[in-house]
Amino acid sequence: MSLSDDSRYLRGGPVAERIIASVREDAAIATAEGFPPKLISITVGDTAAVDVYVRNQRAKAALAGIGFEERRFAADITAGELEAAIHGLNADPRVTGIIIQRPVPVHIPIKTLQAAVHPLKDVEGMHPTSIGNIVYNQLDLAPCTAAASVELLKETGLDLKGLEVVIVGHSEIVGKPIAFLLMSEGATVTVCHHMTRSVAAHARRADALFVAVGKPRLIKADMVKPGAAVIDIGINAEIGPDGESRIVGDVDAESVRHVASWITPVPGGVGPITVAILLRNTMVALSRQRARYQATYGVVDKLAAE
Repeated sequence: MSLSDDSRYLRGGPVAERIIASVREDAAIATAEGFPPKLISITVGDTAAVDVYVRNQRAKAALAGIGFEERRFAADITAGELEAAIHGLNADPRVTGIIIQRPVPVHIPIKTLQAAVHPLKDVEGMHPTSIGNIVYNQLDLAPCTAAASVELLKETGLDLKGLEVVIVGHSEIVGKPIAFLLMSEGATVTVCHHMTRSVAAHARRADALFVAVGKPRLIKADMVKPGAAVIDIGINAEIGPDGESRIVGDVDAESVRHVASWITPVPGGVGPITVAILLRNTMVALSRQRARYQATYGVVDKLAAE
């Protein structure tokens, strides 16, 4: 059976299409009411890989009826200058959300930029406030990749209450948020990291296994519980025997798919949903901004800038 015909693969495309269709309806209503959603993308320096992401975001935003504008800055811009630009966007009522494309030059601390984005415009879910809100079960503005990963697990139809979940990788924007998102659903969650004594022992008991460590084919078939759902978040470039570069995940998909009941392909799994979540977060941000506007001025009216 070819990979394209294997029903065990959890493909992100159909899920992303459903999310974007819902966003398009909300965006049309908001636009008709005088609140057109708009995303601003910030790119620092010239990075070919970033251009691919920006084109994809622009195309999906157009499908969803969301305005999209790219702001490019020179690679030698200072962190202070970039923060000032972000604060200007924070103050602009025409801007709904701000996206900071990565990577940025080494002299600019990415966490400083993430913290500079106002929480009401943090559509990537990266601001410390957004991360912290997840702890208190405020889940509607979660980091995009983490939320996309959980969306794919829900596609299996598994009951998340009491589900044994193991996450391999504990980054602030993927592993840890996934843990809190799933705990809010009633799952029992174990998080593995570089100091975990036996990742394999933990992984083998998981009903659902999430992997995000950036190590190609780390998870083999003997590390997966039969019938488990495996969500592969890794994206790695690997040179094959033919000398060609290909994209592979953190899971040895060819062997694991014969053990797992569900597995995400790489590429084509979590990735497409990540952009859709970004657009959904944009509408959440717009809703919050309108609520703030109403609380401040007493009525919901068209933007003062119009």
